[in-house]
Amino acid sequence: MIDLKTENLLINQEVNENLESILKSKAFSNGYIFYGPEGIGKKQTAMKFIMEIFNKYSSNSNIEKKIIDKNHPDFLLIEPTYFFKGNLINRSEAETTKNNKETIRIEQIRNLKTFLGQKSIESGGKIVLIDDAHLMNEAASNCLLKTLEEPSNGIFILLTSRLNLLLDTIISRCQLIRFKAFSYKQLEIFIRNNLDSTVFDIYKEIDLEYFINSANGSPGKILKDIKIWNQLPNAIKENLDFPLSDNLEILKITKLISEELDIDQQMFLINFVQQKCWAKTRNKNIVKKLEDLKVHLKGFIQPRLAWEVTLLKIAIEDL
Repeated sequence: MIDLKTENLLINQEVNENLESILKSKAFSNGYIFYGPEGIGKKQTAMKFIMEIFNKYSSNSNIEKKIIDKNHPDFLLIEPTYFFKGNLINRSEAETTKNNKETIRIEQIRNLKTFLGQKSIESGGKIVLIDDAHLMNEAASNCLLKTLEEPSNGIFILLTSRLNLLLDTIISRCQLIRFKAFSYKQLEIFIRNNLDSTVFDIYKEIDLEYFINSANGSPGKILKDIKIWNQLPNAIKENLDFPLSDNLEILKITKLISEELDIDQQMFLINFVQQKCWAKTRNKNIVKKLEDLKVHLKGFIQPRLAWEVTLLKIAIEDL
């Protein structure tokens, strides 16, 4: 088990200085787009920014709690949603129901317009935070564009890791705030500072360098990957000497994987296996087969069958 303290997250200094300048000037734009890799701190920074804006116009001591609890009357968070049993389920409520595509829908943007049409209760204006804005469908994007074009007393903050998927006309109406990936050295310091020192000294199951190399500059991805690693059953961890060559062992581990792991854990395992296979064999065909496995799993092909076919093909490839 890898133990992490999560309160000391990395700070994007350039972004912080930019936002502090905006707060001091009180010259707020109608819209902001926070963009950069996933797990880089965009949402956490946006929430802090929103709290600071509200603090300028209110003496209420409960602002931070209300924002975190999503019950501030002048704040609206829009998240991608899923359809589940005929109902729309927010991402934060959908941990056990992620069986279809998440989308920001036009109904959510219409609700946003209703929200903005209401008088502010505790502050001088309203703030809307749209998480993963690139997941808006076409109708929602066009509806948001019209809303941005209309005068309002609201501030829009859009978060995205895929700026290229937003409408150019939406981008042109917002101030861009770029979040850069952190360096290998920054991530190394982060993981050493946040990892329990006694665990770090004795931990031999996996090279911690793996988490840094696979993070693509994202401390959030490190946290997510370590959480997933800690959740993996020992029966799977103990059989990660890939590529496997024994057909019975392959059938045994694929049964475990398909029965014990959810889709996020399986994707993590594929990435982990890819790195191990590449380091051991330098075989591009094996890496390609594992990439194909990701596609099959995302396409809702039966996981056990997909894993069996892939690992058996790799076993033949490695002969």
